[in-house]
Amino acid sequence: MDAHEVMRVRAKLALFVADVFASVPRKDQRAKGDCYLRGLMLDGRRKSIQAMAARLPDGNEQNLQQFVNQSTWDPMPVRRRIAERMTAVISPDAWVVDDVSFPKDGRRSVGVAPQYCGALGKRANCQVAVSVHAVTASASSPLQWRLFLPKEWADDAERRTACRVPSGVRHREKWRLALDILDELAGWGLPPRVMLADAAYGTNAAFRTALTERGMGYVLSVRSDVTAHLFDAVPEAPDRKGTNGCWPQPRYRQAPLAVSVHAASLGYHGFTDITWREGTRGQMRSRFAALRVRPASNSLVRPLRSRASAEQGWWDGVLPDLWLLAEWPADAKEPTEYWFSNLPADTPLKDLVGWAKLRWRVEHDYRELKHGLGLDHFEGRSWPGWHHHVTLATAAHAFLTEQRLSPKAPTPVSPSTTSSTSSRTH
Repeated sequence: MDAHEVMRVRAKLALFVADVFASVPRKDQRAKGDCYLRGLMLDGRRKSIQAMAARLPDGNEQNLQQFVNQSTWDPMPVRRRIAERMTAVISPDAWVVDDVSFPKDGRRSVGVAPQYCGALGKRANCQVAVSVHAVTASASSPLQWRLFLPKEWADDAERRTACRVPSGVRHREKWRLALDILDELAGWGLPPRVMLADAAYGTNAAFRTALTERGMGYVLSVRSDVTAHLFDAVPEAPDRKGTNGCWPQPRYRQAPLAVSVHAASLGYHGFTDITWREGTRGQMRSRFAALRVRPASNSLVRPLRSRASAEQGWWDGVLPDLWLLAEWPADAKEPTEYWFSNLPADTPLKDLVGWAKLRWRVEHDYRELKHGLGLDHFEGRSWPGWHHHVTLATAAHAFLTEQRLSPKAPTPVSPSTTSSTSSRTH
């Protein structure tokens, strides 16, 4: 947005700030929040505090630095209010979990470590954050964030103290951080939606199981080498020899096959042409097929099927069944994409495809947040500073989304963004 566009929506922004930042105790802090949001939304390549203060007529670098890096206001109530507003405005069809990386120099910024950096497509020095987004085909918004703390930070007292990392924050895997966010959203009274995620999460059997235990439906991308049994495969137990010892446990006697093999076995003509949405360049369409399978990796979960078996600690060996959805584009020699879903067995193929392809909205959010709203331009090093900045960038994104969806409001021009990136380049 340019300065004139910002001025046209100043009154609406003031109301937005008054509501979203109502938990911030001091009036002057809320005023700085308004100023910071305007700085993030104004045109400009860099959204560092120094650069924004120079562009804003009421910008004061020292005040903004103190507000973001030293002030003790709690960002969590602000994020909760944003989440409540955006779920009401968007009426989301699904939650999307993903992670985003921030390349960094040095080792003093909170959570920085050599690790895979999606923004660079390789292992590099960076921070990584996990986020959950509310999405529909036409709108989306991040709801909550967790900064990933690598193992090397767990016992590094010097860096933890310097970055003001809370004592209770330890290393936790990204998929567990995602579950923490989902539990927090449920605690905020936001009902669960269908969960979507890429293969970094979907291939993890423990993550899928945790979603099922929470009563959440999901459509999760998986790698092509994930293995599964056919739906009608039956576990068998050999006869017990003698009267001593344990009863033999039932198991599948045939080795599971990769999902790529299951999908290819259907043949090209076993796939159906599906259109899932209208894109900017016309209809989005491809060929899909779905079949019921029993993921072999779920063997770590052994549900007890009867009272008798529960009393004796037996398991009948039957693995849970799921949908395997596969995509075979018309110009490809074989299937290219795969998803697992625990949605009901009578779910239509077109609905499965619609859920699977809805995950693209998270790319829109990251692109606008990073290239338009300065999500990755924060130059501070502390835990509170990072969370304050991310909360403010989320608020700016939420405000712009609300204005775009309001039929009576002048349509704000989003800060410039670059072309779409692949699913693992953020």
